[in-house]
Amino acid sequence: MSYWGQLNLLDPASFIQQEMLLFHDHAMMIITSIFVLVSCIGFLMLRSSFSTRRVHEAQTLEIIWTILPALLLITLALPSLRLLYLVDEQPLKSGNMLKVIGHQWYWSYEMPAFMDAAFDSYMTPTSDLVTGDFRLLEVDNRIMLPTCLDTSIITTSADVIHAWAMPSLGVKMDSVPGRLNMMNVNPLVSGIYYGQCSEICGANHAFMPIVVECMPASKMY
Repeated sequence: MSYWGQLNLLDPASFIQQEMLLFHDHAMMIITSIFVLVSCIGFLMLRSSFSTRRVHEAQTLEIIWTILPALLLITLALPSLRLLYLVDEQPLKSGNMLKVIGHQWYWSYEMPAFMDAAFDSYMTPTSDLVTGDFRLLEVDNRIMLPTCLDTSIITTSADVIHAWAMPSLGVKMDSVPGRLNMMNVNPLVSGIYYGQCSEICGANHAFMPIVVECMPASKMY
């Protein structure tokens, strides 16, 4: 989970989130380089005593500052398209499935592969928290997912638009009434991961936490 004052993204717990983190670092490197270059040029121009009042054309300069940004955009576009296709990939065969239904203001889950489990997940009230629990993030029923196995997550909504988001796993899906959105997740590391509804859905939008507990499949079944 994230902490106050954290500057970087969460530690990745899935292959998709690892790729997202690498793309983030790649984009930040390019953006930072552009900022430093423009700042240096601006500073040097302010201190320069040269005048360009009689310069009418600079074809070479025009070509350079047209081609260079185009090349930089290509270096951003290609990894971005690759990442988009990776996010949309679905396994040919997935024995695990998790159905997520958003409500105002809680989540309902169905797990056919896990003894046909079906349950609601509400935020744990502050008065019921114990030492070590996180306020506004703990729930009464956690989702159990196996590590190193593909799980197809299908989400929809029973009322308004919600968004099921789990940053550590690289998942953020809109839960839209009358529509099914699907995404694959494959946790690589055992642990407890926290998320929240990421679409403003009403008065209690901030009180729809998500908790996923990942462990080896041998300990689940």
